[in-house]
Amino acid sequence: MPVGGTVRAQRLFLGVGALSAGLAVAAGAFGAHGLRAHVAPEMLAVFETGARYQMYHALALIAVAWVAGRDAARSVRVAGVAFVVGTLLFSGSLYLLALTGIRWLGAITPLGGVAFLVGWGCLAWSALRA
Repeated sequence: MPVGGTVRAQRLFLGVGALSAGLAVAAGAFGAHGLRAHVAPEMLAVFETGARYQMYHALALIAVAWVAGRDAARSVRVAGVAFVVGTLLFSGSLYLLALTGIRWLGAITPLGGVAFLVGWGCLAWSALRA
């Protein structure tokens, strides 16, 4: 990847990671203060799991941005995309499940988990092959 593409990838993953971290903080606050009186405790725990994993992977995206500045490998970019997709599927499905109670949304969550695993695997591959 040309140097300009590396800078773009860095900025993209840093920006998306920072935005996602901010949204995770907002979701956590909403869950703690806005949902407690409106959803069952088990659904509140589901919502909080979504926020927690969103924050983990927002920080992972920031790490991907850092790594992308040092390693232009495709596996680094795939890791970043996988973390974004994982967050949307995993955390997104948990948020919707907690807010709507629609149980079939729980079937989407493992797909997000697989995307997270792909992301971590790609990041590990990038580190090990360097």
